[in-house]
Amino acid sequence: MRTVLLVSVAACGLVAGAALAQSDLRTTAKATFQPLPTTPPAVKGIETTPARVELGKMLYFEPRLSESHAISCNSCHIVGLGGVDLEKTSIGHRWQRGGRNAPTVLNSVFNTAQFWDGRAEDLRAQAGGPVVNPIEMATTEAHTVQQLKGIPGYADPFQKAFPGQQDPITFANVRDAIAAFEATLITPNAPFDRWLNGDDKAMTAEQTEGLRVFMDKGCSSCHSGINIGGGMYAPFGVVQKPGADILPPQDKGRLMVTKTVSDEYVFKVPTLRNIALTPPYFHSGESWDLRQAVAVMGTSQLGSELTDQEIDRITAFLQALTGDQPQVTYPILPPSVATTPRPEP
Repeated sequence: MRTVLLVSVAACGLVAGAALAQSDLRTTAKATFQPLPTTPPAVKGIETTPARVELGKMLYFEPRLSESHAISCNSCHIVGLGGVDLEKTSIGHRWQRGGRNAPTVLNSVFNTAQFWDGRAEDLRAQAGGPVVNPIEMATTEAHTVQQLKGIPGYADPFQKAFPGQQDPITFANVRDAIAAFEATLITPNAPFDRWLNGDDKAMTAEQTEGLRVFMDKGCSSCHSGINIGGGMYAPFGVVQKPGADILPPQDKGRLMVTKTVSDEYVFKVPTLRNIALTPPYFHSGESWDLRQAVAVMGTSQLGSELTDQEIDRITAFLQALTGDQPQVTYPILPPSVATTPRPEP
């Protein structure tokens, strides 16, 4: 009886010790990360009314914004596929390939800037870029307006979204509406979010240990904050540059935007939220294996040859970053008429 009692006391001590360790880890994690909110945030400079969000959804799925009438925002940032297209680089106008892997649109509202090189300061600036990019949707601002004005069914949604404007179908309003919709594409309630909020059982023991390794090794130095990334820029290859297959030498990163030599091979640190849903990885889209991507980051950014166990644990933690996916009802778009501008052949 005494032996059983001693064993029971020892077991209780182990459980209490584990709980204490988890509590300490959570305290440290809360100083580095924040859980996603369950409702979309306000977007600076944009009034996200229901009418504006609904119009933005229509435009996000609208292929007639492209010169070919074949490509929409959702073509490269597929809401049902983690906000990406599962391509190394996206297919654009006349089967051209983009130069970089399409980053996820999910939770992009929390990023410090948009695109891998940060050339768009916010969602509004980003929303108009692909429309006029000759490799992507390949149209112009003027033709976008002409196209939408040539579809009678858009007159009322624009008027409701931008009341009081005499001529609401403008390129600026197109950008604002798309940005308002994109800001709603958040993925709260990931196991990690629930764990941060106090649910000890939200993550598995391996995922919790993976978080510990993720922080101890220094991954959280860049992948931090509410989006577990997306809040800063960093050179790809802080300690050791990866090979040309992972880091194409011709893509100089942020240097192409700032023209500052120190920005060579510098990129925006990507969010790790929903990372298990969004292969291939890196701006080059060269890695299809999340474990491989973790190993590459270990050597290139941390100067550390991670063990197989460390890679497994970090990868398990990354699986805990998949949140509730947006439930988006595909919009019924207004029909073209005889006078609607035709697609480019």
